Amino acid sequence: MNNFASAATDLVKVYGSGATAVRALDGVTVGFRPAAFSAIMGPSGSGKSTLMHCLAGLDTATSGAALLRGTDLTRLSDTALTRVRRDRIGFVFQAFNLLPTLSAEQNVLLPVTLADRKVDRVWFERLVEVLGLSSRLSHRPSELSGGQQQRVALARALVTRPEVVFADEPTGNLDSRASADVLGLLRQAVREFGQTIVMVTHDDRAASHADVVVRMADGRVVEAVAA
Repeated sequence: MNNFASAATDLVKVYGSGATAVRALDGVTVGFRPAAFSAIMGPSGSGKSTLMHCLAGLDTATSGAALLRGTDLTRLSDTALTRVRRDRIGFVFQAFNLLPTLSAEQNVLLPVTLADRKVDRVWFERLVEVLGLSSRLSHRPSELSGGQQQRVALARALVTRPEVVFADEPTGNLDSRASADVLGLLRQAVREFGQTIVMVTHDDRAASHADVVVRMADGRVVEAVAA
């Protein structure tokens, strides 16, 4: 599994205990290629979001391994895991999760600011230009459309040049035109920046933009096919 950017090996996640225990992941083994756009699909309760959260270090597995370029996140201390999430992983969420009091530029640069690092202005300028945000950097989230807010969230996820970007239903709050724009930008991030993207979605149209679609049911992977 070391050849994959992100991978699960015999991953199990159980919520609760005893008679009320729910086995959200039931021995999942799957890998996601670097510099590719992968989609995870499945009905509600299939385990797709739980898998992504474990792979991204947002949730702890009951057993098995969650690998990021060979690093097993399940074996890291809380401090080391926080550092990995900050430095090596990007996140894009359905609800955008932008800070309302900050400008678009401040929101994009937030991961760099929190890490107390110097901003790579060349990379930042290229990123906002490709994402069409150059004229919106002084605007606050309330002054942006939903599609523009998701562009800011994507720029924030990419600004640290993470090894993997995890996107959880990134088009769920967008209309069809904005959804198509965001999916095109995710595709572009793979093509132009060599970014690895793993997206959870319930939408077949969104999944059609991916290179590979992993389908889940009842906590297991039932299919992994080229889109």
